[in-house]
Amino acid sequence: MRTMSLATSYCRRIGAGVLLVALADFLFYGQPAGITVFLFGIVLAGAVVAMHPAALSDGRVWLRPLALFAGLLPLIENVSPLSVLVAIVALAVFALSLAGRLRTGLARIAGQLCLLLLAAPFRFARDFLRWRKVARRLGRRHVRLAAIAVWAMPLTLGAVFLALFGAANPIIEHWLSLIDLYALLERIEVGRLIFWLIVLAGVWAFLRPRLPGFVARIRRAVPAAPAARSTRTTAEDVIFGKAAILRALIVFNALFAVQTALDAAYLWGGAALPDGLTYAAYAHRGAYPLVVTALLAAGFVLAALRPGSDTSRDPLIRGLVYLWVVQNIVLVISSILRLDLYVGVYALTYLRIAAFIWMGLVAAGLALIIARIALTKSSEWLLSANLLTLSATLYACSYINFAALIANYNVDHSLEMTGQGVPLDVWYVRSLGASAFPALDRFIDHQGPTTAADPAFRQLLGVRPVDEGCYRAVLDHWRAWSFRDWRLLRYLDKRGSLANPAVTQPYAPGH
Repeated sequence: MRTMSLATSYCRRIGAGVLLVALADFLFYGQPAGITVFLFGIVLAGAVVAMHPAALSDGRVWLRPLALFAGLLPLIENVSPLSVLVAIVALAVFALSLAGRLRTGLARIAGQLCLLLLAAPFRFARDFLRWRKVARRLGRRHVRLAAIAVWAMPLTLGAVFLALFGAANPIIEHWLSLIDLYALLERIEVGRLIFWLIVLAGVWAFLRPRLPGFVARIRRAVPAAPAARSTRTTAEDVIFGKAAILRALIVFNALFAVQTALDAAYLWGGAALPDGLTYAAYAHRGAYPLVVTALLAAGFVLAALRPGSDTSRDPLIRGLVYLWVVQNIVLVISSILRLDLYVGVYALTYLRIAAFIWMGLVAAGLALIIARIALTKSSEWLLSANLLTLSATLYACSYINFAALIANYNVDHSLEMTGQGVPLDVWYVRSLGASAFPALDRFIDHQGPTTAADPAFRQLLGVRPVDEGCYRAVLDHWRAWSFRDWRLLRYLDKRGSLANPAVTQPYAPGH
């Protein structure tokens, strides 16, 4: 009975998978991605619910679709790798929860998600082979070479007879002439078949969410824990013992105090730098190495103050750790200030925005280390808290238009707009895409007659309408709609057409 139920379950899921592949072909293949990604996510969620109807009996079932909708919501704002990643994670959590396989604790859920997504490309192939075994148990005949060979003679002779009838009968010949085998073969697109297989393998991981079994097999293969260690003092006890950690914390606090004092003097106090050294160079030299220093310090603290160890119970060591972690947080804040000074001179880029976010996450992680020590929490609690911080940050970032942020900052702080700083790299701003249109328009409107005669500026005036025309052409389809693009189109419609003087040919971004 269980075997029959398993076979029925496979058939139901394969049917849903084929329908989802057909929908994906209609929405995505050869089409721009926009609101269609959100619509496909909603349909996929509905298919997951259909695969687990028993889950609807739960009284709190409405919480799951509400959380899923929050995960899919960034796709309405804009389709980007980050918003797609958020949606995939939300769908995976939703599928695991309906299947009753979602564990408790953010750290354990994160591990489940990693295993599920890693195994997703291979899940369908493995389940298909398993389905064939189930079919054999039910007594269904599987395809054999002999079954194919039985049809070889009838089909061959049938083709010969059909050719003879075509030669003898003009009507049959006319019918055969209407069959264009080359045209049929040309319609078979290898790329489309690969697209179908990829979509089927992807949706199958949600329709039948299962975690790979190799983790459990590895745990069973690992030998039991070794016997208790001897009470004899070892080299490890001396090098990483309580006395060594105490001395290390004293030395580390003194070194970090020197660095903090220098930053306080030069970055916050405005002290004059040595000859030949600019604030931008001072900021750039230390922005990233100091973050690496903070990460190494965090690793040392986690290793030195393991929960339940003698060092974690010593009040002096705990006080020195608190002081050192606070100095590390100040160090990260100093790195953020250094990067801000550097951006103020050399403008903003995607990598520099990512550095700001990364430094903020490092500072938050250090603060959570203090909380873990003060509240005597476990390492799993610390990992879960950091994952929650990271998840909230990535979710918030999926709503931020970083291209527009970079363009607005670089234009507003350029030499042409403020009279100080560096000249605007117009072609880099243009390479940011359509989100940079408002900032470029503000830059164009601000220029006076002297700048208007510059050939490079006239070239910008020439390519700006061309870029807008290409952008409108891509969005001239309902599939490409997004809330962000809708707002930008409203701005462009209100602004109206730009002048398009006869200038040189458009300049390609990145040249």
